[in-house]
Amino acid sequence: MTHTGNCFCGAVELEVSGAPEAMGYCHCNSCRSWSGGPVNAFSLWKPEAVKITAGDKHVATFQKTDFSLRYFCNKCGGHLMAKHPTIALVDVFAATIPTLDFKPGVHVNYAETVLPMRDGLPKLKDFPEAFGGTGQTIAE
Repeated sequence: MTHTGNCFCGAVELEVSGAPEAMGYCHCNSCRSWSGGPVNAFSLWKPEAVKITAGDKHVATFQKTDFSLRYFCNKCGGHLMAKHPTIALVDVFAATIPTLDFKPGVHVNYAETVLPMRDGLPKLKDFPEAFGGTGQTIAE
C-alpha cells in the first residue's frame, strides 16, 4: 500500500509505501517542542519506504541532536518527517499522511509526559532496548 502526504501548504509531497515498522506516541521534550503539542504521533518506516515526490526544493532540515534530522517545508514551516540514523528509521508524522490507518502500539519517553494518557498501551520510560533505551515500562 502507498500513502501520499504533504506539508501544510502542499508545496512538498511525500510518499510512504508498505507498512510502518511501528506507530505510537512520543512524549519527549524535543518532540513536544518541535510539534508544538503535548505529544507527537509517529509512524516509523524503513528509509527506502519514504520518498519526497514533489517540492524537494522547499525541503529544509534542522538537527538539534545526533538522533534526529528533522525535515520541514521552508515555504510554510510544515513538518514532514524526522530521520533517525542511529536506529535506521524515518518518523513520518502521522498527521502528514492522512490516509494511514494510525494504530498506535506504544508510548515512548513517557517519563517526560505532560499529558497523561490512559489508553491501555505500554508506556516506556524512554525507548525500547533495541533503540538504546532501558525498555522499562511505567504504570498508568
